[in-house]
Amino acid sequence: DLYGSRVTAKGTGVLLNDEMDDFAARPGKPNMFGLIQGERNAVQPKKRPLSSMTPTIVLRKDGSLWFAVGARGGPRIITAVLQTVINMIDHDMNLQQAIDAPRIHHQWFPDEILFEPYGMSPDTRLALENLGHRFAEKPGFIASATGITIEEKTGVRLGAIDARSDGEAIGY
Repeated sequence: DLYGSRVTAKGTGVLLNDEMDDFAARPGKPNMFGLIQGERNAVQPKKRPLSSMTPTIVLRKDGSLWFAVGARGGPRIITAVLQTVINMIDHDMNLQQAIDAPRIHHQWFPDEILFEPYGMSPDTRLALENLGHRFAEKPGFIASATGITIEEKTGVRLGAIDARSDGEAIGY
């Protein structure tokens, strides 16, 4: 659950990415997230792998930057970023609250809704189970989001990182 490949280029301090992991190493077999890998995403020269990267920038009505958010977590990135955006816009949370809020995730296969502890009220879960949905509680976290927001009145930049994962927001 660390960033990148955990390898730095000798003498540079540059952390190498882990994008090769996004290729289908074993087409037809599930990957570590349970997704069935396909031939179209097999490793080939000059090919870009399928990726769930979802870097997102949200602007205020006047066009100024409100916040930017991204995440790590393979196919769970998309729902982590979306839920963070929804928490900011629809639930009036600040960025740290929006990132720290419990999450849910569904990726079609396996056909189950992953949820973090407190990620869903018991009555909502029961209503969805009555409609035939299946659930699996995910201990820890579904994906790890990070972001930055700029205070509208002061212009102060505030970083936020998921409290469930390693790391911290720092700046200068």
